Amino acid sequence: MMSKHRLLFILILILPLVSGVLPACADIYRYVDAQGTVHFTNTPTDGRWNMYLKEKPAAGSGHRSYLDIIRQHAHSYQLEVALIKAVIKVESDYRPGTVSKKGAQGLMQLIPETARDLNVNNPFDPYENIRGGSQYLRKMLDLFNEDIELALAAYNSGPSTVKRYGGIPPYDETRNYVKRVKHYLDYYRQAGDTLL
Repeated sequence: MMSKHRLLFILILILPLVSGVLPACADIYRYVDAQGTVHFTNTPTDGRWNMYLKEKPAAGSGHRSYLDIIRQHAHSYQLEVALIKAVIKVESDYRPGTVSKKGAQGLMQLIPETARDLNVNNPFDPYENIRGGSQYLRKMLDLFNEDIELALAAYNSGPSTVKRYGGIPPYDETRNYVKRVKHYLDYYRQAGDTLL
């Protein structure tokens, strides 16, 4: 038997098509609360929401998927596709409008000063943000001799902090960040083309 929430979700998707109205496309997120109720939204407000249904670009729209953009910049900056995906997952969970408490913006959470240095004019534009974030990630890898852990720590807390401590800084946030990105890096290496 189908739950009333799933039935409602399906009706929301199908009803506009039956009535001849095309729905506005948007990513759909969901979470299951402690009582087992499934919630859906296209505007997640916190980290408990997970991607459920990814918006697909309309044919001929000229819109490029995140995966296409990631692949292009991975090639340009000689980065592993899985690494860029893992950083985006941890930084913003693929929400391009994300702004952190410290002012970092977009998919790869670029600080405004860093975005300017990387010639990112609109940090909320996925193409520009992923380009800038990939360029910065490559810069950190070059600076720390391809050491992924140190490069990730520098991406999170700044290269001067990593140099000052001679390794991953003793900050819980940075240590957890490195651990989470490495977890998703392993996941994306195994999962292939998924973005979840």
